[in-house]
Amino acid sequence: MFDWYFVQFKRNSHRLAERNLNRQGFKTFLPLQDLTITYGSKFLTRLKPLFPGYMFVKIDLENAPWHKINSTLGVSRLICHDGVPKSIPSEVIAGLMSRCDNLGKLLPPTALERGDSVTIMSGALANFVATVETIDSNRRIWVLMDIMGQITRVQVAPRQIKQIN
Repeated sequence: MFDWYFVQFKRNSHRLAERNLNRQGFKTFLPLQDLTITYGSKFLTRLKPLFPGYMFVKIDLENAPWHKINSTLGVSRLICHDGVPKSIPSEVIAGLMSRCDNLGKLLPPTALERGDSVTIMSGALANFVATVETIDSNRRIWVLMDIMGQITRVQVAPRQIKQIN
């Protein structure tokens, strides 16, 4: 029976680890998100793993040679408990997959309402917290932000925000 497990990959080696695990016949799932960082005076948006340093791999523990995972190029180790890989509940993986597109990129929230708190994920206002004011018919979202003591109305794209639960 196939279950999902956590694999820790080496620093900045998620693509290498994913490629080599797939070559060995293992199915992988690496959820990604857009992160905005400042580089000097510029803002750069990069696609980074949702769980830095980790990805999921689907394994049949009884029939697959899962010990090979630890010696795969790009992989640091398969997360184990008492020498046995610890499975991730399938509901968790199904929930993550439903929030991602076919490339594994995290999709923006779909059900925002007036008054919801959101975090700006990209652009010049990255990492600011705002409150949804209105969502118009063209899916443009207007949020209210406290910038230097002034409440400011700003338009953002749905892919730029993440709802705070």
